[in-house]
Amino acid sequence: MKKRRKNEEMKLGDLLKSFVDENKLDKGLNQVKIRDVWNSQMGPAIEKYTTNLLLKKDTLYVQLSSSVLREELSYGKEKIIRNLNEEMGKELISKLVLR
Repeated sequence: MKKRRKNEEMKLGDLLKSFVDENKLDKGLNQVKIRDVWNSQMGPAIEKYTTNLLLKKDTLYVQLSSSVLREELSYGKEKIIRNLNEEMGKELISKLVLR
């Protein structure tokens, strides 16, 4: 991290953002955050059947233990992507793969 003069002040949020950017931690933080967002947006019923989530580039891979649920969710992929991106605050996901 860059050294600052004593009279130079920085907000904590700006300092943390700078630290994340300098150390290239965005991918890891997005991976953790997408799990929380998925669970909050989809609810506890779907969370129970979600066995794994993986975010690679702009694709979210979701592994489900129920084939019936997988089929049902496949009809609303666009809406799911839109809701997840909105909750994340950025266009992070462009494709959803249900396994």
